Amino acid sequence: MRAVVTGLLSGVVLALVFAAGFFTRDALSVRGLLTGAASAQGQDYALLDEVQALVDDHFVRPQPDYQVRQYGAVRGMLGTLNDPFTFFIDPPVAQSESDVLAGTYGGVGVQIRRTENGELLLYPFADSSAAAAGIEDGDRLIAVNEMTVDTSMQADVLDQMLRGEVRDGNGVTLTVLRAADGAEFSAFVPFAPVNVPSLVWRMLPEDARLGYMQIMRFTNRTPDELEQALTELRASGAQALVLDMRNNAGGLLTESIEVADAFLDSGVIVYQRTPRGEQTFESSPGGPGSDLPLVILVNGGTASGAELVAGALVDNDRAIMIGQRTYGKGTVQQIFPLSDGSSLHVTSSEWFTPARQPLDQAGLTPDIDMIPNAEGRDVELGEAIRQLDTLLNGTGS
Repeated sequence: MRAVVTGLLSGVVLALVFAAGFFTRDALSVRGLLTGAASAQGQDYALLDEVQALVDDHFVRPQPDYQVRQYGAVRGMLGTLNDPFTFFIDPPVAQSESDVLAGTYGGVGVQIRRTENGELLLYPFADSSAAAAGIEDGDRLIAVNEMTVDTSMQADVLDQMLRGEVRDGNGVTLTVLRAADGAEFSAFVPFAPVNVPSLVWRMLPEDARLGYMQIMRFTNRTPDELEQALTELRASGAQALVLDMRNNAGGLLTESIEVADAFLDSGVIVYQRTPRGEQTFESSPGGPGSDLPLVILVNGGTASGAELVAGALVDNDRAIMIGQRTYGKGTVQQIFPLSDGSSLHVTSSEWFTPARQPLDQAGLTPDIDMIPNAEGRDVELGEAIRQLDTLLNGTGS
């Protein structure tokens, strides 16, 4: 039952994370929030007390407990704002929020990539049980527990096969073809706690000149991981980069701005509008990734912080954007922990790209609009490789 409840809470929190997109955290007591708002406007909530007194005297059936009624009143008040991104979270979900954002689960700890030809390549996370068992970057998955893998299998189904409860003896046997020589290799990989990084990177086997980076979310680790990625990719001979932000629903605002700054040498990153006015965020000279040709991959799941980065790079003529129209989330939420362990998400600002494009309910249109492959083949990455090959050949590289 605990596993079921945890799964349900995690699902709710992930949905809220996507809804929030990117956010900042602040501390505020619920008492301070209510009394501050009331005193500022010369108002109180006497009518609620009046209604409650009448219900106490006349309602014929048992009432929900006080907390349920209080939470209902809060949600009703927030509903009058007509903003889906301003909402209230019960204490159990609020407590789970940070853990889910950290991306911890039980599994073998690999990223699966389906190539343009449909092959399933494995890339183990650092310090994962898959890496410890001998799985190497680019190994081609051919079987799980001696069951041949169907390359048409949906990614989420395959991903679930490689996850499970962390306990002695629990895991899966993976059979792969080695990236180095094509030899068959099998290993039992136990399920272990997996701490999913916010960013993964590698050189692309299709073209030894191209570095690939996928940002899955923007956390406080992302800028440091990006710096490490750029250093290692350059050392491996990267002459151009693919930045994959497909299905990246956002994350922390400051870190999103730092990521955009890393690929720029000058120019505006984003305009942010708050009740107190407008703030302009500008890039710093000499971004560590500002000199390399760049392609960005996006889709309908690219939202908020990821749209901020994409908009900044495209409007500054820094990158080619390939994929599908992005989600369209141009607001920032602050998260306020409340006195009983619940929390309040409040839309506190909105932002615009350097060309002052509004993103809410609009999104970004790719330079090269592509239809996703029905079989899950990565045609967008294939197009990115072709575009960068053209750029590199055109510059004589």
